[in-house]
Amino acid sequence: MTPNDHKQILSLIGLYCDGLYHADSTVLRKVFHPELAYICATEGDELYLDLETYMARIDTRTPPSERGEPREEALLDVAFGSDRIARVTARMSMMGRDYLDFLTLIRDGDEWRIVTKVFTYIPRKAG
Repeated sequence: MTPNDHKQILSLIGLYCDGLYHADSTVLRKVFHPELAYICATEGDELYLDLETYMARIDTRTPPSERGEPREEALLDVAFGSDRIARVTARMSMMGRDYLDFLTLIRDGDEWRIVTKVFTYIPRKAG
């Protein structure tokens, strides 16, 4: 993979985090593939959504930015499988939870897009 591929993916993950923090479905639609598979793997809260259902949830969410939540995120890993597939591991804290995301990306034309979002979360400890 080229340095440009890595740069594009870092930019994409920045937009992804921006979109989540501001609950902005317009931004998130730029990073997600139209055939997105959204999967919550937290025991007892398993959930499987498509892009439109997930965006409808985003549109009704009060953004963490409006609640004054601090922005906390970390890109833990980027791995390329080929010039058309990559995986990103990221952490984000918001809405009273610590999230761990496994994101699968594919090259869609000249762009990288997230095609699967599989995640889990744990409630944040008060205090």
